[in-house]
Amino acid sequence: MNVELTEEQRLLQSTSRQFLDETLSLDALRHRSANDAALTRDFWIRAAALGWTSMFVPDDLDDPLSDSPVRDLAIVAEEAGRSLESGSLLECNVVAYALVNGGSREVKTQLLPGLSNGSITASWAFAEGVDGWSKSDVRSSATVDGDEYVLNGQKSTVVAATSADYFLVTAFVGDDLAQFLVPRDAQGVTITRLDALDLSRDFGDVSFHDVRVAKSFRVGAPGESADNAVERQWLLAITLQCAQMGGMLDRVFNLTVDYAQDRYAFGRPIASYQALKHRFADHKVWLEAALGLSTGLTEAFANGDPGVTELACVVKAHVGDRSVEIISDCAQIFGGISMTWEHDLHLYLRRATVDRVLYGSPTQLRERLCELVGL
Repeated sequence: MNVELTEEQRLLQSTSRQFLDETLSLDALRHRSANDAALTRDFWIRAAALGWTSMFVPDDLDDPLSDSPVRDLAIVAEEAGRSLESGSLLECNVVAYALVNGGSREVKTQLLPGLSNGSITASWAFAEGVDGWSKSDVRSSATVDGDEYVLNGQKSTVVAATSADYFLVTAFVGDDLAQFLVPRDAQGVTITRLDALDLSRDFGDVSFHDVRVAKSFRVGAPGESADNAVERQWLLAITLQCAQMGGMLDRVFNLTVDYAQDRYAFGRPIASYQALKHRFADHKVWLEAALGLSTGLTEAFANGDPGVTELACVVKAHVGDRSVEIISDCAQIFGGISMTWEHDLHLYLRRATVDRVLYGSPTQLRERLCELVGL
């Protein structure tokens, strides 16, 4: 987290934390029915009223409401990570970002107000396989038929697939990458709910069979490749995801330190033993590195740094690996109680394990980094 926050940003941070503490319950996650959606519309509309969904969305469709939308969203994302928010913060803002930068006037007018006030939710359907987060993995395609596109393909592990109203679908039109907004109830769309390790979010596979999409619902100009737009969306997703994971790690680390100070063994707090002090020191170094790297990535994205892609690979690789290591070791420090269903720690470990591979695993990103620097 950037410690040099403005007064408005500190208010956004405190308001978001208070709202999440009052509305989200980790205990409710443990008892959520498999048929209940992780995201409730009432929660999302209230979150939207705090400005979570309108950082990129302008009132007049010309200028964004926030002077620094990425920085402000990163603040909210850290708080969302602390409370294991359902994932729609990231997904809805990625779609809103795509629409603001490439959507037609008709689509902006039709969808951006709903995305902004929370009455419409959306998700990005890109991956075609658990690890399919690169352009070369895309097999979905769309062909022109009169005034429409005909879309075919299948997308995997789409976040909030069972509750999203629209999908931003990445597919090829000929040799060019393109994107389309598809309503969930369009004819030919089939959603298959997945059993997820992460209890805080819903995932699903979404298939498209001869789905007809109006030309105005193509995001980006016809005849232009969407490569750059998709890259920016991926960078935004990684930026917000790392901020969420940083907030989650900070929460778990502090909970563990507090527990170690309260738990006594052989007449003294276990936090006083040198072996645990060394482990906490390692965790703290990794945690501060994760928070600092996340802040650096946020600034690089906001400033349009030309090296932001390389930095995103470095940040996600570090945060992805260290998050699972820190939370797993914190579970060991808690002892047997952390292995129970009633304890909160496994909820964070589930989230971290999924986030480690979502939008690219550390191994994939290190390979991409080597390609980017010519190794």
